[in-house]
Amino acid sequence: MTVFALFCRDKPDSLALRMANREAHLAYVGGFRDRLRLAGPMLDEAGNMAGSILFFEAESLAEAEAFSLEDPYRKAGLFERVDITAFRPTLGAFA
Repeated sequence: MTVFALFCRDKPDSLALRMANREAHLAYVGGFRDRLRLAGPMLDEAGNMAGSILFFEAESLAEAEAFSLEDPYRKAGLFERVDITAFRPTLGAFA
C-alpha cells in the first residue's frame, strides 16, 4: 500500500455548503478508518474551515482518486481544487 496525500481546497465563500455536507462526509470517510492515517480541515486566517487534507492508504493513485470522487464534499461541488500525490512518511507519528 502507498500513502496518498489529498489536498482539497474549498471554493470561496462555501462554508455553508461544507457544513450542509459535513455529516455525510464524516460518515463516508469514517468508513475508511483502517486506511486513513490522518484527516482534517484546513483553516483560513479567521480559523474557519476552508479545505481538507487527508492521508489515505491505497493500492494505486486510481484507487485514491476513486475514494476522493465518492466523498460527499466532492459530489456536492465543494472543492475548487483537489490535488492527490503519493507520500512517503519519513518522520513523525506515521513513520
